[in-house]
Amino acid sequence: MADVNNVVLIGRLVRDAELRFTANGKAVSKVNLAVNERRKVNGEWKDNAGFFELVLWGKLAESLNKYLLKGKQIAITGKLNQERWEQNGDPRSKVNVTVMTVQLLGGGSANNEHSQETFTAEASDIPDETTTDDIPF
Repeated sequence: MADVNNVVLIGRLVRDAELRFTANGKAVSKVNLAVNERRKVNGEWKDNAGFFELVLWGKLAESLNKYLLKGKQIAITGKLNQERWEQNGDPRSKVNVTVMTVQLLGGGSANNEHSQETFTAEASDIPDETTTDDIPF
């Protein structure tokens, strides 16, 4: 059986998207998504938020940048990507989500003219491998 790397998240953006370009001119955008989960603990409802860094590439990053604003609710599919680097001789890593599709949902301050439309990344826009040197953040 083959391994599977698929992520589906629905949440709200905690800040506006940040669009930049790599040294070779490829667009890349980063934004953070809050996903709230509600559980009953000892008879009381408790909210627990998870925060995920999303990375959008190419035309998807460029075309959606003006709609990815703080408070906007979105649904995404993507894949987990672990970045690795060294800092002061110590190995470091972090996991983010490389976004494949975005659906703009209701709420937030973004213009709703594209509400419920799904936007898909082009395979050629997503690098096979990335390092922290590739992403200008």
